[in-house]
Amino acid sequence: MEVGFVGLGVMGLPMARHLQQAGHRLHLWARRPESVAPFAGSDAVTHARPAALAAATEVTFTVVTASADVEQLALGAEGLIHGARPGWVHVDMSTIAPASARRIAAAFEARGAAMLDAPVSGGAQGAQDATLAIMVGGGADVLERLRPLLACLGRTIVHVGGSGAGQVAKACNQMIMVAAIEACAEAMHLANAHGVDLAAVRSALLGGSAASRVLEVMGERMVRRDFAAGIESRLHHKDFGILMDEAARLGAPLPIAAQVWQQLNALMAGGGGRDDTSALLRVLEAASGA
Repeated sequence: MEVGFVGLGVMGLPMARHLQQAGHRLHLWARRPESVAPFAGSDAVTHARPAALAAATEVTFTVVTASADVEQLALGAEGLIHGARPGWVHVDMSTIAPASARRIAAAFEARGAAMLDAPVSGGAQGAQDATLAIMVGGGADVLERLRPLLACLGRTIVHVGGSGAGQVAKACNQMIMVAAIEACAEAMHLANAHGVDLAAVRSALLGGSAASRVLEVMGERMVRRDFAAGIESRLHHKDFGILMDEAARLGAPLPIAAQVWQQLNALMAGGGGRDDTSALLRVLEAASGA
């Protein structure tokens, strides 16, 4: 297929490569020309505007940062919508507000095109290994048509519901995951306050009911005090902003998420936005004067 891709960052670059390796011809657009450099010498086509990219493709994937970025890319003056036509599909794999996904989907549907909101979980390693979990909102028939493409990117592909439902699932994923990171940080902080070996504590916990992927990965980073970004904490902070806005709008109490939100706010205020989210340990240490 002729496949568009926008967002060649830590997640997007390996995802685009998987699609290309599966035999699909890539069409690329990037705000920064250097972003498309990894595809120099291949049959990938670079376009000057998102609208031109859409016009040349059957489906276009986007993996960018925020709701406003996706809306501008999709619906702006030179956006994808101006190249969309009946049968064309926008697959947005960013993490954005459900309401934004629904607005974009409605605009494409008015032109006979379609949109899937398909955020992912699994991080950079999952993108590199093509083992992402993909949570899909939008038409089930559209998903089935594009399932072979999504299978190039992920191991688990679940149709959650109509437009915006994928983003709701992603918000739930982020709540659980970041709350687990905070719980991990608190456990490491308590163990450290007792003067107990953190590596030994983590090893003991991994053998019991507290074992989790978060404890395995984030716990190790805390033990080694390696806070170099896997995924920058500012992105989890952005995601929590979305879900807390949704909670306020719906009147849905999220007491644990609200506490984690405050810890993320403190991490941002302390200049840790570019660090890995395991740096939540530092927030606890700063509060106790450690």
